[in-house]
Amino acid sequence: MNTFDSVPRVVITGLGAICCLGTGVGAYWGGLLAGGGEPEAIPLPHLNMRTKKMYLVDRAQVPAEPSCHAGVELGSSPRLAVAAAEQALTDAKVEDGARVTVPVVLGVELGNSDMQELQRSAGRTTWTTLTPAAAVVGAAIGSRAAQTSVGNACSASGYALTIGLDMIRAGEASTVLVGGAEGATRAGMGAFNRLGAADPVRCRPFDRNRAGTMFGDGSAMIVLEAADHARRRGVEPYAELAGAAWSCDAHHATAPDPSGDQIVRAMSDALADAKLSSADVGCVIPHGTGTPLNDVVESQALHRVFGSRMPELPLFSLKAMIGHTTGAAGAFACLTATLMLRHRQSPANTPVDQDPECDVWLPQERPVPLAAPAVLVNTYAFGGNNTSLVVKGIGMGIGKDVSGEASRWSQ
Repeated sequence: MNTFDSVPRVVITGLGAICCLGTGVGAYWGGLLAGGGEPEAIPLPHLNMRTKKMYLVDRAQVPAEPSCHAGVELGSSPRLAVAAAEQALTDAKVEDGARVTVPVVLGVELGNSDMQELQRSAGRTTWTTLTPAAAVVGAAIGSRAAQTSVGNACSASGYALTIGLDMIRAGEASTVLVGGAEGATRAGMGAFNRLGAADPVRCRPFDRNRAGTMFGDGSAMIVLEAADHARRRGVEPYAELAGAAWSCDAHHATAPDPSGDQIVRAMSDALADAKLSSADVGCVIPHGTGTPLNDVVESQALHRVFGSRMPELPLFSLKAMIGHTTGAAGAFACLTATLMLRHRQSPANTPVDQDPECDVWLPQERPVPLAAPAVLVNTYAFGGNNTSLVVKGIGMGIGKDVSGEASRWSQ
Protein backbone atom coordinates (compact mmCIF):
# COMPACT_ATOMS: atom_id res chain seq x y z
CA MET A 1 0.00 0.00 0.00
CA ASN A 2 1.27 3.46 -0.90
CA THR A 3 1.52 5.47 2.32
CA PHE A 4 2.74 8.63 0.56
CA ASP A 5 0.38 11.52 -0.21
CA SER A 6 1.31 11.20 -3.91
CA VAL A 7 3.54 9.04 -6.07
CA PRO A 8 7.01 9.73 -4.68
CA ARG A 9 9.98 10.91 -6.67
CA VAL A 10 12.74 8.30 -6.60
CA VAL A 11 16.29 9.53 -6.17
CA ILE A 12 19.71 7.93 -6.26
CA THR A 13 21.56 8.39 -2.97
CA GLY A 14 24.37 5.82 -3.10
CA LEU A 15 26.71 4.29 -5.67
CA GLY A 16 29.20 1.43 -5.67
CA ALA A 17 31.34 -0.04 -8.45
CA ILE A 18 34.07 -2.57 -9.15
CA CYS A 19 35.23 -3.27 -12.70
CA CYS A 20 38.31 -3.22 -14.91
CA LEU A 21 38.73 0.50 -14.12
CA GLY A 22 39.26 -0.16 -10.42
CA THR A 23 37.38 -0.25 -7.15
CA GLY A 24 35.14 2.60 -6.08
CA VAL A 25 33.17 5.29 -7.88
CA GLY A 26 36.08 7.73 -7.97
CA ALA A 27 38.31 5.20 -9.72
CA TYR A 28 35.46 4.34 -12.07
CA TRP A 29 34.82 7.93 -13.19
CA GLY A 30 38.54 8.62 -13.48
CA GLY A 31 38.92 5.54 -15.65
CA LEU A 32 36.16 6.67 -17.99
CA LEU A 33 37.78 10.08 -18.37
CA ALA A 34 41.13 8.38 -19.05
CA GLY A 35 39.70 6.37 -21.95
CA GLY A 36 38.53 3.16 -20.32
CA GLY A 37 40.09 -0.23 -19.82
CA GLU A 38 41.86 -2.73 -22.06
CA PRO A 39 40.88 -6.37 -22.55
CA GLU A 40 43.19 -9.13 -21.43
CA ALA A 41 43.38 -12.90 -21.57
CA ILE A 42 41.15 -14.69 -19.08
CA PRO A 43 43.10 -16.68 -16.48
CA LEU A 44 41.03 -19.85 -16.96
CA PRO A 45 41.95 -23.25 -18.39
CA HIS A 46 40.28 -25.00 -21.35
CA LEU A 47 39.62 -21.88 -23.40
CA ASN A 48 39.24 -23.76 -26.66
CA MET A 49 37.67 -20.87 -28.52
CA ARG A 50 38.56 -18.01 -30.85
CA THR A 51 38.00 -15.11 -28.46
CA LYS A 52 39.80 -15.46 -25.12
CA LYS A 53 39.79 -11.91 -23.75
CA MET A 54 37.66 -9.89 -21.37
CA TYR A 55 37.71 -6.54 -19.60
CA LEU A 56 38.73 -7.98 -16.26
CA VAL A 57 38.65 -6.75 -12.69
CA ASP A 58 42.20 -6.83 -11.33
CA ARG A 59 42.34 -10.28 -9.74
CA ALA A 60 43.98 -8.76 -6.64
CA GLN A 61 40.85 -6.61 -6.16
CA VAL A 62 38.37 -9.50 -6.31
CA PRO A 63 37.31 -10.04 -2.68
CA ALA A 64 38.10 -13.42 -1.15
CA GLU A 65 34.96 -13.37 1.01
CA PRO A 66 32.26 -14.40 1.41
CA SER A 67 33.41 -17.75 0.09
CA CYS A 68 30.26 -19.65 1.08
CA HIS A 69 26.58 -18.97 1.81
CA ALA A 70 24.04 -21.49 3.11
CA GLY A 71 26.32 -24.32 2.06
CA VAL A 72 26.84 -22.93 -1.45
CA GLU A 73 30.42 -22.17 -2.49
CA LEU A 74 30.66 -18.74 -4.08
CA GLY A 75 32.50 -17.58 -7.15
CA SER A 76 33.58 -14.04 -7.96
CA SER A 77 30.17 -12.63 -8.97
CA PRO A 78 28.44 -12.70 -5.55
CA ARG A 79 31.66 -11.58 -3.83
CA LEU A 80 31.94 -8.58 -6.15
CA ALA A 81 28.27 -7.86 -5.49
CA VAL A 82 28.76 -7.78 -1.72
CA ALA A 83 31.72 -5.40 -2.00
CA ALA A 84 29.92 -2.98 -4.34
CA ALA A 85 26.77 -3.14 -2.19
CA GLU A 86 28.72 -2.10 0.89
CA GLN A 87 30.18 0.83 -1.04
CA ALA A 88 26.73 2.00 -2.16
CA LEU A 89 25.08 1.70 1.26
CA THR A 90 27.97 3.46 2.96
CA ASP A 91 27.83 6.20 0.34
CA ALA A 92 24.10 6.62 1.00
CA LYS A 93 24.72 6.69 4.76
CA VAL A 94 22.35 3.77 5.35
CA GLU A 95 23.43 2.64 8.80
CA ASP A 96 23.58 -1.01 9.85
CA GLY A 97 20.39 -0.80 11.89
CA ALA A 98 18.39 0.57 8.94
CA ARG A 99 19.53 -2.08 6.47
CA VAL A 100 17.20 -4.74 7.84
CA THR A 101 14.28 -3.25 5.88
CA VAL A 102 16.14 -2.64 2.60
CA PRO A 103 15.05 -4.97 -0.23
CA VAL A 104 17.74 -6.24 -2.63
CA VAL A 105 17.00 -6.53 -6.36
CA LEU A 106 19.88 -7.75 -8.53
CA GLY A 107 20.29 -8.49 -12.21
CA VAL A 108 22.33 -11.62 -12.89
CA GLU A 109 22.91 -13.75 -15.97
CA LEU A 110 25.83 -16.12 -15.61
CA GLY A 111 26.00 -15.58 -11.86
CA ASN A 112 27.89 -18.25 -9.96
CA SER A 113 28.93 -20.20 -13.05
CA ASP A 114 32.66 -19.68 -12.48
CA MET A 115 32.32 -21.68 -9.26
CA GLN A 116 30.43 -24.35 -11.19
CA GLU A 117 33.32 -24.53 -13.65
CA LEU A 118 35.88 -24.87 -10.86
CA GLN A 119 33.86 -27.67 -9.30
CA ARG A 120 33.51 -29.52 -12.59
CA SER A 121 37.23 -29.15 -13.29
CA ALA A 122 37.87 -30.76 -9.90
CA GLY A 123 35.60 -33.68 -10.79
CA ARG A 124 32.72 -32.58 -8.55
CA THR A 125 29.30 -32.94 -10.12
CA THR A 126 26.97 -31.69 -7.37
CA TRP A 127 24.54 -29.00 -8.47
CA THR A 128 25.37 -25.41 -7.52
CA THR A 129 22.83 -22.61 -7.89
CA LEU A 130 23.65 -20.00 -10.50
CA THR A 131 21.86 -17.09 -8.82
CA PRO A 132 22.74 -16.75 -5.15
CA ALA A 133 23.92 -13.13 -5.34
CA ALA A 134 20.76 -11.40 -4.07
CA ALA A 135 20.52 -13.75 -1.09
CA VAL A 136 24.24 -13.40 -0.40
CA VAL A 137 24.07 -9.59 -0.51
CA GLY A 138 20.94 -9.58 1.64
CA ALA A 139 22.66 -11.69 4.28
CA ALA A 140 25.84 -9.62 4.12
CA ILE A 141 24.05 -6.31 4.72
CA GLY A 142 21.66 -7.73 7.31
CA SER A 143 18.50 -7.32 5.24
CA ARG A 144 15.36 -9.23 6.21
CA ALA A 145 13.35 -7.75 3.33
CA ALA A 146 12.63 -9.22 -0.09
CA GLN A 147 15.65 -10.42 -2.09
CA THR A 148 15.06 -10.80 -5.81
CA SER A 149 17.23 -12.05 -8.67
CA VAL A 150 16.28 -10.92 -12.16
CA GLY A 151 17.69 -13.17 -14.87
CA ASN A 152 16.45 -12.02 -18.26
CA ALA A 153 19.89 -11.96 -19.86
CA CYS A 154 21.67 -8.69 -20.66
CA SER A 155 18.81 -6.39 -19.66
CA ALA A 156 18.55 -8.00 -16.20
CA SER A 157 19.78 -5.10 -14.08
CA GLY A 158 17.83 -2.63 -16.23
CA TYR A 159 14.71 -4.58 -15.30
CA ALA A 160 15.92 -4.71 -11.69
CA LEU A 161 16.10 -0.92 -11.61
CA THR A 162 12.52 -0.63 -12.87
CA ILE A 163 11.39 -3.08 -10.19
CA GLY A 164 13.10 -1.00 -7.50
CA LEU A 165 11.52 2.14 -8.94
CA ASP A 166 8.07 0.54 -8.86
CA MET A 167 8.53 -0.73 -5.31
CA ILE A 168 9.20 2.77 -4.01
CA ARG A 169 6.46 4.37 -6.08
CA ALA A 170 3.99 1.78 -4.74
CA GLY A 171 5.03 2.44 -1.15
CA GLU A 172 6.40 -1.08 -0.67
CA ALA A 173 9.79 0.30 0.43
CA SER A 174 11.41 3.65 1.10
CA THR A 175 14.90 2.44 0.13
CA VAL A 176 15.93 -0.33 -2.30
CA LEU A 177 19.39 -1.63 -3.14
CA VAL A 178 19.52 -2.39 -6.87
CA GLY A 179 22.36 -3.52 -9.12
CA GLY A 180 24.05 -6.34 -10.93
CA ALA A 181 27.16 -8.47 -10.82
CA GLU A 182 28.92 -10.85 -13.19
CA GLY A 183 32.13 -12.87 -13.02
CA ALA A 184 34.47 -14.30 -15.63
CA THR A 185 33.29 -17.63 -17.03
CA ARG A 186 33.90 -19.89 -19.99
CA ALA A 187 30.17 -20.54 -20.43
CA GLY A 188 29.16 -17.12 -21.71
CA MET A 189 32.27 -16.73 -23.83
CA GLY A 190 31.77 -20.15 -25.37
CA ALA A 191 28.15 -19.37 -26.23
CA PHE A 192 28.98 -16.08 -27.95
CA ASN A 193 31.90 -17.68 -29.77
CA ARG A 194 29.61 -20.39 -31.10
CA LEU A 195 27.10 -17.73 -32.19
CA GLY A 196 29.85 -15.87 -34.07
CA ALA A 197 29.14 -12.83 -31.89
CA ALA A 198 32.44 -12.48 -29.99
CA ASP A 199 34.95 -9.86 -31.14
CA PRO A 200 38.56 -11.11 -30.82
CA VAL A 201 40.05 -7.59 -30.70
CA ARG A 202 37.98 -5.49 -28.28
CA CYS A 203 34.43 -4.25 -27.77
CA ARG A 204 33.89 -1.88 -30.73
CA PRO A 205 30.30 -0.62 -30.84
CA PHE A 206 29.41 1.35 -33.98
CA ASP A 207 32.80 0.58 -35.57
CA ARG A 208 32.78 -0.53 -39.21
CA ASN A 209 35.08 -3.46 -38.27
CA ARG A 210 33.10 -4.65 -35.23
CA ALA A 211 32.79 -8.42 -35.04
CA GLY A 212 30.58 -8.94 -32.01
CA THR A 213 30.81 -8.05 -28.36
CA MET A 214 33.43 -8.66 -25.67
CA PHE A 215 32.53 -9.31 -22.04
CA GLY A 216 33.59 -7.54 -18.87
CA ASP A 217 33.17 -8.59 -15.25
CA GLY A 218 32.34 -6.54 -12.18
CA SER A 219 29.50 -5.16 -10.12
CA ALA A 220 27.54 -1.89 -10.01
CA MET A 221 25.18 -1.06 -7.14
CA ILE A 222 22.72 1.79 -6.71
CA VAL A 223 20.68 2.89 -3.70
CA LEU A 224 17.23 4.09 -4.75
CA GLU A 225 15.24 6.07 -2.23
CA ALA A 226 12.01 8.00 -1.97
CA ALA A 227 12.97 11.67 -2.20
CA ASP A 228 11.03 12.64 0.94
CA HIS A 229 12.68 9.82 2.89
CA ALA A 230 16.13 10.97 1.78
CA ARG A 231 15.28 14.52 2.75
CA ARG A 232 14.17 13.47 6.23
CA ARG A 233 17.46 11.60 6.67
CA GLY A 234 19.38 14.68 5.54
CA VAL A 235 20.95 12.81 2.63
CA GLU A 236 21.70 14.60 -0.63
CA PRO A 237 20.84 12.77 -3.87
CA TYR A 238 23.04 12.42 -6.91
CA ALA A 239 20.14 12.37 -9.37
CA GLU A 240 16.57 11.21 -9.87
CA LEU A 241 15.51 7.98 -11.55
CA ALA A 242 12.67 9.76 -13.26
CA GLY A 243 11.27 7.19 -15.67
CA ALA A 244 11.51 3.66 -16.99
CA ALA A 245 9.78 1.40 -19.48
CA TRP A 246 9.91 -2.19 -20.73
CA SER A 247 8.99 -3.73 -24.04
CA CYS A 248 9.49 -7.08 -25.75
CA ASP A 249 9.52 -7.70 -29.49
CA ALA A 250 9.84 -11.52 -29.21
CA HIS A 251 11.21 -11.46 -32.77
CA HIS A 252 14.02 -14.01 -32.41
CA ALA A 253 15.86 -15.93 -29.72
CA THR A 254 19.04 -13.88 -30.17
CA ALA A 255 18.58 -11.23 -32.89
CA PRO A 256 16.81 -7.87 -32.45
CA ASP A 257 13.73 -7.06 -34.50
CA PRO A 258 15.05 -5.18 -37.57
CA SER A 259 12.09 -2.79 -37.42
CA GLY A 260 13.18 -1.45 -34.02
CA ASP A 261 9.53 -0.73 -33.17
CA GLN A 262 9.68 -2.06 -29.60
CA ILE A 263 13.01 -0.32 -28.96
CA VAL A 264 11.38 2.95 -29.98
CA ARG A 265 8.42 2.13 -27.74
CA ALA A 266 10.64 1.55 -24.69
CA MET A 267 12.47 4.87 -25.17
CA SER A 268 9.29 6.84 -25.82
CA ASP A 269 7.44 5.29 -22.89
CA ALA A 270 10.36 5.91 -20.53
CA LEU A 271 10.40 9.61 -21.49
CA ALA A 272 6.65 9.79 -21.02
CA ASP A 273 6.97 8.13 -17.60
CA ALA A 274 9.55 10.76 -16.66
CA LYS A 275 7.22 13.50 -17.99
CA LEU A 276 10.03 14.66 -20.27
CA SER A 277 10.41 15.10 -24.00
CA SER A 278 13.26 14.07 -26.28
CA ALA A 279 14.49 17.69 -26.08
CA ASP A 280 15.24 17.19 -22.37
CA VAL A 281 17.85 14.47 -23.06
CA GLY A 282 21.45 15.66 -23.05
CA CYS A 283 23.11 12.30 -23.73
CA VAL A 284 22.21 8.70 -24.54
CA ILE A 285 24.04 5.66 -23.19
CA PRO A 286 23.05 3.11 -25.84
CA HIS A 287 22.94 -0.64 -25.42
CA GLY A 288 25.64 -0.63 -28.11
CA THR A 289 27.09 -4.13 -27.86
CA GLY A 290 29.23 -4.16 -31.00
CA THR A 291 27.20 -6.85 -32.75
CA PRO A 292 26.56 -5.80 -36.37
CA LEU A 293 22.75 -5.84 -36.34
CA ASN A 294 22.16 -4.43 -32.84
CA ASP A 295 24.17 -1.26 -33.45
CA VAL A 296 22.43 -0.49 -36.76
CA VAL A 297 18.92 -1.14 -35.41
CA GLU A 298 19.53 0.97 -32.30
CA SER A 299 20.98 3.82 -34.38
CA GLN A 300 17.90 3.84 -36.59
CA ALA A 301 15.59 3.71 -33.58
CA LEU A 302 17.34 6.68 -32.01
CA HIS A 303 16.69 8.70 -35.17
CA ARG A 304 12.99 7.89 -34.87
CA VAL A 305 12.88 9.16 -31.29
CA PHE A 306 15.20 12.18 -31.52
CA GLY A 307 14.81 13.16 -35.17
CA SER A 308 16.67 16.32 -36.18
CA ARG A 309 18.49 16.45 -32.81
CA MET A 310 20.66 13.42 -33.65
CA PRO A 311 23.62 15.36 -35.13
CA GLU A 312 23.97 17.31 -31.86
CA LEU A 313 23.00 14.57 -29.37
CA PRO A 314 26.09 12.85 -27.91
CA LEU A 315 26.15 9.10 -27.35
CA PHE A 316 28.48 7.57 -24.79
CA SER A 317 29.55 4.06 -25.79
CA LEU A 318 30.13 2.59 -22.33
CA LYS A 319 30.80 -1.00 -23.38
CA ALA A 320 33.79 0.14 -25.43
CA MET A 321 35.41 1.09 -22.10
CA ILE A 322 34.42 -1.70 -19.69
CA GLY A 323 33.14 -4.44 -22.00
CA HIS A 324 29.70 -5.96 -21.99
CA THR A 325 28.94 -6.75 -18.35
CA THR A 326 25.85 -8.74 -19.41
CA GLY A 327 23.41 -8.93 -16.47
CA ALA A 328 25.10 -5.95 -14.79
CA ALA A 329 25.14 -3.75 -17.90
CA GLY A 330 22.01 -1.76 -17.05
CA ALA A 331 23.27 -0.97 -13.55
CA PHE A 332 26.65 0.16 -14.87
CA ALA A 333 24.92 2.36 -17.45
CA CYS A 334 22.59 3.92 -14.86
CA LEU A 335 25.52 4.54 -12.51
CA THR A 336 27.43 6.16 -15.39
CA ALA A 337 24.46 8.37 -16.28
CA THR A 338 24.28 9.47 -12.65
CA LEU A 339 27.94 10.48 -12.66
CA MET A 340 27.54 12.31 -15.96
CA LEU A 341 24.77 14.41 -14.45
CA ARG A 342 26.83 15.01 -11.32
CA HIS A 343 29.75 16.29 -13.40
CA ARG A 344 27.59 17.81 -16.15
CA GLN A 345 29.57 16.17 -18.91
CA SER A 346 29.86 13.06 -21.03
CA PRO A 347 33.39 11.62 -21.24
CA ALA A 348 35.05 11.35 -24.63
CA ASN A 349 34.41 8.08 -26.42
CA THR A 350 37.02 5.48 -27.23
CA PRO A 351 38.28 6.19 -30.79
CA VAL A 352 36.13 4.47 -33.39
CA ASP A 353 36.27 4.00 -37.16
CA GLN A 354 32.58 4.67 -37.43
CA ASP A 355 30.26 2.58 -39.55
CA PRO A 356 28.31 4.94 -41.85
CA GLU A 357 25.20 2.80 -41.24
CA CYS A 358 25.41 3.88 -37.58
CA ASP A 359 24.65 7.56 -38.09
CA VAL A 360 25.11 8.76 -34.52
CA TRP A 361 27.42 11.27 -32.83
CA LEU A 362 30.19 9.70 -30.76
CA PRO A 363 32.37 12.60 -29.50
CA GLN A 364 35.96 11.34 -29.30
CA GLU A 365 38.27 14.30 -28.83
CA ARG A 366 37.18 15.61 -25.44
CA PRO A 367 34.34 15.43 -22.90
CA VAL A 368 31.12 17.13 -23.97
CA PRO A 369 29.07 19.33 -21.62
CA LEU A 370 25.51 18.15 -21.08
CA ALA A 371 23.15 20.62 -22.72
CA ALA A 372 19.95 19.17 -21.22
CA PRO A 373 18.96 17.83 -17.78
CA ALA A 374 18.51 14.10 -18.44
CA VAL A 375 20.37 11.04 -19.70
CA LEU A 376 18.60 8.18 -21.47
CA VAL A 377 19.89 4.64 -20.86
CA ASN A 378 19.08 1.68 -23.12
CA THR A 379 19.65 -1.96 -22.25
CA TYR A 380 18.48 -4.88 -24.39
CA ALA A 381 18.71 -8.66 -24.31
CA PHE A 382 18.14 -11.92 -26.11
CA GLY A 383 14.50 -12.70 -26.71
CA GLY A 384 13.74 -9.06 -27.48
CA ASN A 385 13.77 -7.85 -23.86
CA ASN A 386 14.15 -4.06 -23.96
CA THR A 387 14.47 -1.56 -21.11
CA SER A 388 14.95 2.20 -21.21
CA LEU A 389 15.62 4.38 -18.17
CA VAL A 390 15.66 8.15 -17.72
CA VAL A 391 18.05 9.61 -15.15
CA LYS A 392 17.43 13.28 -14.39
CA GLY A 393 19.76 15.80 -12.80
CA ILE A 394 18.87 17.67 -9.62
CA GLY A 395 19.71 21.29 -10.29
CA MET A 396 22.54 22.43 -12.55
CA GLY A 397 25.67 20.84 -11.16
CA ILE A 398 24.04 20.43 -7.75
CA GLY A 399 24.17 17.14 -5.90
CA LYS A 400 26.50 14.97 -3.89
CA ASP A 401 30.18 14.93 -4.77
CA VAL A 402 31.66 11.53 -5.66
CA SER A 403 34.00 12.00 -2.71
CA GLY A 404 30.92 11.76 -0.49
CA GLU A 405 30.91 15.42 0.54
CA ALA A 406 27.43 16.93 0.32
CA SER A 407 26.75 20.31 -1.24
CA ARG A 408 23.07 21.21 -0.90
CA TRP A 409 19.62 19.97 -1.78
CA SER A 410 17.79 21.40 -4.76
CA GLN A 411 14.38 20.46 -6.10
